[in-house]
Amino acid sequence: MDNSYSVKVDADFDFKLSKDQISSLDLIKTGENAYHLLKDGISYHIEILAADFCSGMYTIGINGSEHQALISTPLDELIEKMGFATNSNKNIDSIEAPMPGLILDILVNEGQEVKEEDQLVILEAMKMENIITSPRNGVIKKIAVKKGDAVDKKQLLIEFQ
Repeated sequence: MDNSYSVKVDADFDFKLSKDQISSLDLIKTGENAYHLLKDGISYHIEILAADFCSGMYTIGINGSEHQALISTPLDELIEKMGFATNSNKNIDSIEAPMPGLILDILVNEGQEVKEEDQLVILEAMKMENIITSPRNGVIKKIAVKKGDAVDKKQLLIEFQ
């Protein structure tokens, strides 16, 4: 398995970045979710507008233009290549916190019917808001957290019926 990340921007541009390429970028953090990049003599002002850590989908602003970026790790690509990603989400009966953080908002109620990709919970982690979406169609059986709760990685958030 190589050490590069696949990045797809706006479903139009695909490229790979190695860890060495990423670490050699002239990138400076300028704010909570803001960065400045100097590449080939061109200045880029970058802001992370939304992040869904579980799916690897990020909404980023670059010099005032909004873009969708899908970032895949080598492991993500291997799992998809082996065919495990295709139906793996369909049998999920609960959602756990992907990382430690703070529950900023719960966007659903117990007994509510949800569709795949519906927003369920907003988790703040590393000063970024991460939207946890539904991996499948279903009905919310139990919400195991409440707004303002601090959660640990792998802590139960939501159960499906």
